[in-house]
Amino acid sequence: MTMFYRKMGDVPHKRHTQFRKEDGTLYREQVMGTKGFSGTQSILYHHHMPTEVSKASKVEQYLPEFEELDALRHRHFLTPEGTKKGDALSARTYTLGNEDLLMGTMHLTEAMESFYRNGDGDEMLFVHYGSGKIETMFGTIHYKKGDYVIIPIGTIYRVIPNLEEDNKIFFVESFSQLTTPRRYRNEYGQLLEHSPFCERDMRGPEKLETYDEKGEFEVLTKSRGYIHSHIFNHHPLDVVGWDGYLYPWVFNIADFEPITGRIHQPPPVHQTFEGHNFVVCSFVPRLFDYHPEAIPAPYYHSNVNSDEVLYYVEGNFMSRKGVNEASITLHPSGIPHGPHPGTTEASIGKKETLELAVMVDTFRPLKIVKNAKEYEDNKYMYTWVE
Repeated sequence: MTMFYRKMGDVPHKRHTQFRKEDGTLYREQVMGTKGFSGTQSILYHHHMPTEVSKASKVEQYLPEFEELDALRHRHFLTPEGTKKGDALSARTYTLGNEDLLMGTMHLTEAMESFYRNGDGDEMLFVHYGSGKIETMFGTIHYKKGDYVIIPIGTIYRVIPNLEEDNKIFFVESFSQLTTPRRYRNEYGQLLEHSPFCERDMRGPEKLETYDEKGEFEVLTKSRGYIHSHIFNHHPLDVVGWDGYLYPWVFNIADFEPITGRIHQPPPVHQTFEGHNFVVCSFVPRLFDYHPEAIPAPYYHSNVNSDEVLYYVEGNFMSRKGVNEASITLHPSGIPHGPHPGTTEASIGKKETLELAVMVDTFRPLKIVKNAKEYEDNKYMYTWVE
């Protein structure tokens, strides 16, 4: 489940029937779906055949090189020091990954000239700061600070940042479909009353912009570990209409309504999305626990069967010392982690937290990208020593 049914532009009354242009030629119908023909899908109508490619070539491998297994320890990466610049493809700095996902950051300083699609899975772009627009085959989406942008597998798009602002994005490239948590949906797919967000909080493409142009247009496609170049003989955003349940959509972290209680709530109450073997959670400003003897700081805990990653956005990070905005921490399974010395006692009596962070918990061990050592805080494991 992504969102709900939508229709944009012109579509025929019935699926798989004749839909003609003014000159009598047919629009080209494309069914785009997941899990064969049993998952979410949309049907798009193109001016030109989406298969019309004049040249295909393999460009380069995109999977990062991971470090050899090192001593099991907590890790801290200071991403501002290691983030390269460029467009929304070339600027990607991978930090962590495994067989289910890759994640990292990008600092956007250029608009994408070529178009792009991920043929391996969905993508999540979390906008730490900045704004701009994303042109997609489903229409244009404007993004701003705090937006989670979910882009389905196979979507052709390009990111045009507002270059008058700094644009920093934390991204997850999933090798599976990203959805809302199953426990927050009823049997019909509707978000339930106890969900920390609802369909009103989500937005899809705002305007369908259609280009009926011939020429040479490059679409860079990620698939099977490589980036491939496909040269189209027409503009790839040539869709005149579409309808269905599969399309890019946006949810802003400020619309996540935190679940609180008399005593400390476990991390699953912060869950926002899920993929195969991982979840994404949102830690947002919230009132603390209201039991008279509550300890607001989290308890020490072992990550049972999961690695925990935190991307720190802004605020006071009440259980952590020494992390900065845009820091990434990894607390691996196999050893416990928890609040830094002094933070547990300091949290008692506090009424609220203003922290903002994105958490990714994976159910297979994560590997560290070799280049991430260049911006790692090697002392982090020992910051619990009093």
